[in-house]
Amino acid sequence: RGIGIARSLAIYHGQPWKRRRARALYSRFIRPGDLCFDIGAHVGDRVGYFLALGANVVAVEPQPAAMAVLRRLYGRNPRVTLVEAAVGASPGEATLHLDPGNPTVATLSESWAREVGRSRSFARVRWRQRIPVAVTTLDALVARHGMPAFAKIDVEGFETAVLEGLSQPLPALSVEYVTAALPATLAALDRLQALGNYGFNRSEGERLRLLHDRWRSAAEMAAELERLGVDAGSGDLYARVQAGA
Repeated sequence: RGIGIARSLAIYHGQPWKRRRARALYSRFIRPGDLCFDIGAHVGDRVGYFLALGANVVAVEPQPAAMAVLRRLYGRNPRVTLVEAAVGASPGEATLHLDPGNPTVATLSESWAREVGRSRSFARVRWRQRIPVAVTTLDALVARHGMPAFAKIDVEGFETAVLEGLSQPLPALSVEYVTAALPATLAALDRLQALGNYGFNRSEGERLRLLHDRWRSAAEMAAELERLGVDAGSGDLYARVQAGA
């Protein structure tokens, strides 16, 4: 487990050249003093990006080892609130599936784990550990902390359940997509359509750059994702409420 967390720290905090790209990307959505949610904060690289833009951050993470890192990095920062929990459709408790050697892919979704397990990029992942975790909802987080200007949601195939725990549109957000398990992303797109009039864009991998100058409709983005091959990898789907909506 220690090796897995060290690997995550190297990947997400060991590449300082990404900070300029992150600032350019997230400044589209975040202004000084804004509130941000980081759902699936892991070891907190996005927390750092949001803080650098002057935001206040609620960081939500269910993995105890990752939360220990977050407490060490941000526990004394008055602009950061740490919540050790998962986020889902309703409050309660759920089972988190873990690969201690690769904690970046912890998931609450057994079906997602099975689906991505057929992909070459997940061939070495073994969800050998299961732990019970507390579950909260986006509605509960909004009620307690306020409406975020932006929310990052990276929960390994559980994005739709997270969005089902939300009863009003957020101004802007991102959800991870994995082409090896595209139905989960398409379901999240449908849920976002039901919540509000969103426009969509995406960023590939960890490039932290939007691909399109023009924001796409849900149908256009779904068609674009479906054209990607199953081994095209992962990225982030961005959604923002359209002007006048």
